[in-house]
Amino acid sequence: MTDHDRQPSAPVPSRPLSEKGHHGETATAERLVMNRTGSFEWDLDAHTLDIDDAGLLVFGLNPRTFDSRPEALVKRLERSERTRLNRAIGEAIKGGRNSYSVHIRVPLEDGTDQWTHIQARILHSDGGRARRVIGVVRDATAEVTHSAFVQDLEERRQRQTSIVERTTSALARAVTVDDVTAALTGPGGPARLGANGLARGLVENTALNVIALSGDPLEALDERGTGVLDRRFPLADAVLSGRPRFLTSVSELVHRYPVLARYAGGVKFRAAAYLPLVAQARSLGALALFYRDSTAFNADERNLCLGLAAIVAQSLQRARLFDEEREFATGLQATMLPRRIQEIEGGEIAVRYHAAWSGRQVGGDWYDVIALPKNRCGIVVGDVQGHDTHAAAIMGQLRIALRAYAAEGHPPSTVLARASRFLAELDTERFATCTYAQVDLASGTVRTVRAGHFGPLIRHMDGRVGSPQVRGGLPLGISTDLEDEEYPETRLDLVPGETLVLYTDGLVEEPGVDIDTGVQTLIHEVSGGPAGAQALADHLSDRLWERWGSGDDVALLVLRRSPDPGSPRAPRLHQYIHQADPEGLSDARTIVRQALTDWDMAEIADAAELATGELLVNVLLHTEGGAVLTLEVLPEPTRRVRLSVQDRSSVWPRRRSPGETATSGRGLLLLDAVTTRWGVEPRGEGKAVWCEIGPSTPPDSARPRPAQRA
Repeated sequence: MTDHDRQPSAPVPSRPLSEKGHHGETATAERLVMNRTGSFEWDLDAHTLDIDDAGLLVFGLNPRTFDSRPEALVKRLERSERTRLNRAIGEAIKGGRNSYSVHIRVPLEDGTDQWTHIQARILHSDGGRARRVIGVVRDATAEVTHSAFVQDLEERRQRQTSIVERTTSALARAVTVDDVTAALTGPGGPARLGANGLARGLVENTALNVIALSGDPLEALDERGTGVLDRRFPLADAVLSGRPRFLTSVSELVHRYPVLARYAGGVKFRAAAYLPLVAQARSLGALALFYRDSTAFNADERNLCLGLAAIVAQSLQRARLFDEEREFATGLQATMLPRRIQEIEGGEIAVRYHAAWSGRQVGGDWYDVIALPKNRCGIVVGDVQGHDTHAAAIMGQLRIALRAYAAEGHPPSTVLARASRFLAELDTERFATCTYAQVDLASGTVRTVRAGHFGPLIRHMDGRVGSPQVRGGLPLGISTDLEDEEYPETRLDLVPGETLVLYTDGLVEEPGVDIDTGVQTLIHEVSGGPAGAQALADHLSDRLWERWGSGDDVALLVLRRSPDPGSPRAPRLHQYIHQADPEGLSDARTIVRQALTDWDMAEIADAAELATGELLVNVLLHTEGGAVLTLEVLPEPTRRVRLSVQDRSSVWPRRRSPGETATSGRGLLLLDAVTTRWGVEPRGEGKAVWCEIGPSTPPDSARPRPAQRA
């Protein structure tokens, strides 16, 4: 209130209504007094407050000593109440409103506070200026107190409802016992239950194993570990008695459980609830909730604690059943897969299998590594249709049959044809897909076939990942039923240091997402993963199975041919160039230049890059299939590089005499010009054209002149 507005700080009593009128008016006044309700009139111009006896009674003022000054009433109020009253009156007058209503606390002589309600009407002059305020005052303590009680009750109910909803939501996503433990003890776990700390023990045979402890330090009551159930401790007591224990003080805790007396000084909570966990008439363990603030555990709070214990018990029971079913399923699947993978000479192999998170719904995914004659090995990854024990059983039979056919020495196409016939003869409606390859790590030759399955991925030495086009046939079983057991074979070359990756669809499939997206993600992870087979298998499992594989089982096989880096003084690199790779030629030239720069031989990089392009173009144009490029530094005393390009053709190059207008036939002439010497060597099913670049050789090492073609 400002002085120029002459606004009072509070309403003021007038003369008693009983002195003003007729019998009916007096009766009305008496009724108002009995209800602790009075009236007032405030003259803003005269700055006086006229309030009746009932109003003075509401404010606890003596009618004989009240001098009609507003200040006499206002000074009795606390500063915060005075400010709130002035704000309500000032906003009403300045805003041109006709009325206002406000609740304030008035201190009484007995030291208590009384809630007083003021409701007034503002009268204005013809010019719109506030002249008088007429209103009533009444004792509103009862209704305000009741309203506060109702509000507090509603807040408690909302809090309890929120606790139940948060707990139910968190545990609804918990599948295993570990998940339930994480939901209770993870970030915000105790707070989710409305507590400051918790402990949970599970009954295992005749022992109580405390497997969850979170919140305030609880060393004083740490029943951690496995021990015999002992009723001297509260968790064990709750389990054995089957009754909850609500303790509202440390002294009560020590009185009931004297064994904890020596720890009383370290207890940081003031109340605790020990609750048995019972589901389907089976005692699972006990849950303890700890509270820093004291609580009396009224009926609502006890019911809330018991409800939370029931939710936790049901979640634990469900999780235990899932864990038991999963253990059964994974155990069955494990018996169907190879117990161990033998080591292979010239390479490293890693296998991984992850079961689906679906209880007993085991899958039919499998892998295998088979020892073959002539120091070769067969590798296979496949998937039987379905996710049940029948699929797992068929997988076990099919794996053994395919292993037997491969071990007999049959070519890959025959192995799959016979496996398809075997599956069809099992008289089952299931089919299977797989990719099978025979690998010779000495030469790097990979002969692969596939039956309705993903083709392999090849990770090159520079980290690039290729997805070679492997021709395929129908899934096993279906091909026999349709009398189409053709499984065309595709030959791949695995140079030293390169890696072959076989996988099942669980690694790349995600519901609602195109499978090509999953394959591209797998290619990205293979490219960016570590080089070693074991490390790469772990990398793919961590990055992809955790993301997509939880809904399906996954089989993964990673085979790496041992790298051939040479020695520090005679380094070596290998690179495979696929015939269908449009960027392979450019990449090969770049790799050669970079390698020579790294080996401090940049002065011959131009000649080596030119020779690389010429040799590769000749292979890619005139042969079927790709080429293996090898670049190595020859040992001292003459420091030169040897460049070799191997292909599958047995036709050797021959020299031609091109005319002035000819567009080809100058390749060998170019080799003569930029190399020290060159030649051709037979290599298995094909040949290798090589050349050396660097200082000239002695006279007795003249270059060979084989029959050549352009």
